[in-house]
Amino acid sequence: MLFCGGLGTRLREHSETIPKPLVNVGIRPIVWHLMRYYAHYGHKDFILCLGYRGDLIREYFLNYNECMSNDFVMSEGGRKIEPITSDIADWRITFVDTGMHANLGQRLLRVRKYLEGEEMFLANYSDGLSDLRLDSYIETFRQRNVIGGAVAVRPSQSLHAIRMDEQGMVQGIESVADSDYWINGGFFCLRQEIFDHLQEGEELVEQPFRRLIEKRQLWTHRHPGFWAAMDTFKDKIALDRMEARGNCPWMVWKRSAA
Repeated sequence: MLFCGGLGTRLREHSETIPKPLVNVGIRPIVWHLMRYYAHYGHKDFILCLGYRGDLIREYFLNYNECMSNDFVMSEGGRKIEPITSDIADWRITFVDTGMHANLGQRLLRVRKYLEGEEMFLANYSDGLSDLRLDSYIETFRQRNVIGGAVAVRPSQSLHAIRMDEQGMVQGIESVADSDYWINGGFFCLRQEIFDHLQEGEELVEQPFRRLIEKRQLWTHRHPGFWAAMDTFKDKIALDRMEARGNCPWMVWKRSAA
């Protein structure tokens, strides 16, 4: 389940109309890269929680062109197109309008009926990429027997943390990326019991997660490897440059095919 409904205000300098999940990394939207990552590990049944410009996300997949990212054979003067490989032929995608201004908790509640019968499910933001070993992460989550799991990552932003005394005198300054500081990177594993701890209007990672913490039912996996979120136009440029150089750690499907 991917949260695709945010306004993406920090990327408005790139586009006033394209929702963040459709912002390209190379020739494909970032949400495609994330879905391709999940599909590589065998998770091909998707629920897209739509909101802002959800119509464009629907339109993108309704008009999806396999030949843009796969080898293909063209014959009969272009009248016959035969893709040699396929990206999404075996994907199942459920598109759900979860509201323009809904938070993550509200969006999760609005797709609950599509998750019935699932002992556990995966959820994620739609703007972050990683080389996380998803299969190992899920198996460890199963063994922990907790309700919620999230991935802790190093912050990738070029920020500096300041240590100070009570008078405000600086005692130290260091790059956040080099400090022992971990942030929520998404890639959630959740069991059905999460709905027993989530009330209408609540933000998923605030009140519900605090309840899980109190009951020691929220576990996190530290991932020191690659993780990057597309929060700003600067982040998009960084990902585009990685893709142009062929330095794409999140493209785990290409590594296994090599």
